[in-house]
Amino acid sequence: MSRLPRHVEHLRTAFTAEAVSAASYRAYAAHAEGAGRPNLAERWRTLAAEKDRQAIDLLAAAGKMESEAANLRDAIAEELYEREVLYPRLIEDMENLGHPEEAALLRRLVEEHERHRAELDDLRRELTASTRDVRGVEKVARPA
Repeated sequence: MSRLPRHVEHLRTAFTAEAVSAASYRAYAAHAEGAGRPNLAERWRTLAAEKDRQAIDLLAAAGKMESEAANLRDAIAEELYEREVLYPRLIEDMENLGHPEEAALLRRLVEEHERHRAELDDLRRELTASTRDVRGVEKVARPA
């Protein structure tokens, strides 16, 4: 049984559904763009933005929009869980099922998660060290 109140579980489930839809719509937009249909791509991006807004509203209603420090703590914990627990299980299962290409894709995601975790750690340090905002994306060095 969940430790969360049922209404919060429902809000989080709805958040997940909207977030997944938004990500799918962005993927559809990229596909349409690659197929030479920029107007279709823009329509998909507009729908994705609406889904993102809905997801944000649901996350806030579920009480998951806390302080910046708490949000960073939660994001770091999620990255670690995905990298150390979720994806290794999925990779092992993909290999056992005879899908090495998909397992390789998940391994690449694990590598990217380490970069994400490092970036989140940097953000946490910057936020802790300053009463101002953190550096902008354009000022943060990106690996090649």
